[in-house]
Amino acid sequence: MHSGTLQRLFPAAKLDEPLRRYTAWKIGGPADALLEPRSVEEFLEALERAREHGIPVTVLGGGTNVLVRDGGVRGLVLRLAKSLGRVEVDGDGVVAEAGVLYPALANTTAARGLAGLEFATGIPGTVGGAVFMNAGAYGGETKDVLEWAEVYRPGEGVVRMDARELDLSYRHSILHEHPDWAVLRARYRLREGDPEELRERIKSFRTQRMNGSPNKPSCGSTFKRPPGDFPGRVIEAAGLKGTRIGQIEVSPVHANYLVNHGGGSSEDALRLIELVRETVRERLGIELEQEVRVIGEPPS
Repeated sequence: MHSGTLQRLFPAAKLDEPLRRYTAWKIGGPADALLEPRSVEEFLEALERAREHGIPVTVLGGGTNVLVRDGGVRGLVLRLAKSLGRVEVDGDGVVAEAGVLYPALANTTAARGLAGLEFATGIPGTVGGAVFMNAGAYGGETKDVLEWAEVYRPGEGVVRMDARELDLSYRHSILHEHPDWAVLRARYRLREGDPEELRERIKSFRTQRMNGSPNKPSCGSTFKRPPGDFPGRVIEAAGLKGTRIGQIEVSPVHANYLVNHGGGSSEDALRLIELVRETVRERLGIELEQEVRVIGEPPS
């Protein structure tokens, strides 16, 4: 994509911007253009303009649960975290824009005496990403409390889809089948609760996460749960804790986290992911399904 065309169409965008700066794994080559829209309206305008000119669009939330390849991402990357961040408490629920961080939303609703989103404190992603993958933790899932999401669908505009239409299941939504759709905002139906009790519950979940997570850059959970088991236990049982390729390692703290010791490449991460899958299959007869989303191009 010619940089002059992108600059003309998206004057506020950063050109040739390294995406490792925006991902939790600290891995990723450059985006042709990176734009952080300041409102839902600006987000929609950018989507439509890109569509009119045949420019591919990638939506990036908090940069968790994603591996950006070292060759970078062609076209326009729209980063929503910390930009589309409006939250509106609405009676028995809350409406949040796609860039709102899930832990912040948990804190906001708890402080207002609204229960149901405490599990979100363990998910370091955004509202848009949480809807996309039906994010969950500590026995709670997005589908348990989501009422509807407003979704941009090319050729149709903004469509309000209720939770049933979104086809939410374990780490899945209908958005996986429609990569050109984009979540704008979502409403969660909650229930009354005691703010102090909710804060204590959130504190407990946060402590669990801190004690069970490595203090190194990673994508979070690399693999989905196999039936009746947990990926961290399975990977550890296969003897893979501490296994390393380049600067990427199966964490000795939690085996479902592949950590970056600094300067790790996407290709090393992909090789280690495949090594883990093959070894678990050979030694335990268990097929691990990847949870992390891979985007972008291989290095040239």
